[in-house]
Amino acid sequence: MPRFTRMLAEGMKERGHEVSVWSPVPKAFKLAPTSGLKKYFGYIDQFYFFPKSVRKRLRALDDEVLFVFSDQALGPWVPLVENRINVIHCHDFLAQQSAKSEIPNQKTGILGSFYQYLIHKGYTRGSNFISVSQKTQNDLHRFLAKIPASSSVVYNGLNQAFAPGDKTRLLSKLHKLIPLDLSEGFLLHVGGNQWYKNRIGVIEIYNAWRDLDSKSFPLLLIGHEPDELLKYAAKHSPYASSIYFWTTASDEAVNWSYACAQLLIYPSLAEGFGWPIAEAMASGCPVITTGEAPMTEVGGLAARYIPRRPDQQDRIAKWAEESSKAVTEILNLDASSRKQLIEQGIRNAKRFDTQEALDQIENIYQTLVTNYKA
Repeated sequence: MPRFTRMLAEGMKERGHEVSVWSPVPKAFKLAPTSGLKKYFGYIDQFYFFPKSVRKRLRALDDEVLFVFSDQALGPWVPLVENRINVIHCHDFLAQQSAKSEIPNQKTGILGSFYQYLIHKGYTRGSNFISVSQKTQNDLHRFLAKIPASSSVVYNGLNQAFAPGDKTRLLSKLHKLIPLDLSEGFLLHVGGNQWYKNRIGVIEIYNAWRDLDSKSFPLLLIGHEPDELLKYAAKHSPYASSIYFWTTASDEAVNWSYACAQLLIYPSLAEGFGWPIAEAMASGCPVITTGEAPMTEVGGLAARYIPRRPDQQDRIAKWAEESSKAVTEILNLDASSRKQLIEQGIRNAKRFDTQEALDQIENIYQTLVTNYKA
């Protein structure tokens, strides 16, 4: 969570607070004899040298210092300050759910499960929590062993400037960066290879839409290099020549893509928040996403919702066909209706303002310190 940590640190400094970011220093990591051992030597830094350093630094601090954990995955270090004022930011509990075999077809290895055990054991010793969505908060409360002293929801704020732009000008810039003709329009997905992003479902929806519609807009997928399964799905699509993976897009280029796309297809199976939904709407791009929380929290009344992709293989083709109808619906909107949908999305995205989020977080921080003094 380096970007989120940076946003918190800079935001609190701008509001006049003294901030210090503590993290492990790579000592043992640098001594690893081979690159394959660096990960394991890094554990020595995390679980031996870092706690030792924290305990030493704590002796020089007064009791009114607030300790902020920018992610619940930092749980193993919560016990170091459990008797001081602390607050834990929670993003999603997908790794915890996977480790507890709560997610079909998603298995966590022995070491991964043990690490998730340490995370859980740690953050459950915290007292105060801030979740990025109601869904995340609900999962948090389910995993906690006790009712927390305080638990709040603060929606993420967009940490970049997203806004509609001049499509002609922006398309010209995109044409110089990727070998794909986007001039007539294109469909977009933004996300990584995590299982819950459901990138293969994007291709399935695209195939079904092309089968049923006379339009032939290409599909642009922005994110990490596709895994082998995704490459296979794209290669064997009847419309393979219209599917393009853009793995080197800059943040600015992602913004341009949002502003130019006909719509964003975002059929995630799960999320902690779902940044691209808000980013696309702020950029004037209509959104189709899964009709489950937290996607529904972020999309509000401005998104078009489809069912979650089924686990049963014999139901996927029907799901893709039904979902593709939502694509057709948006693409067939007349100019006035499309404008209304876009404006609705822009208004909805204004809920996710970084400065407002930081103000809410600051208020929670100050309340914790004030209550401690009392």
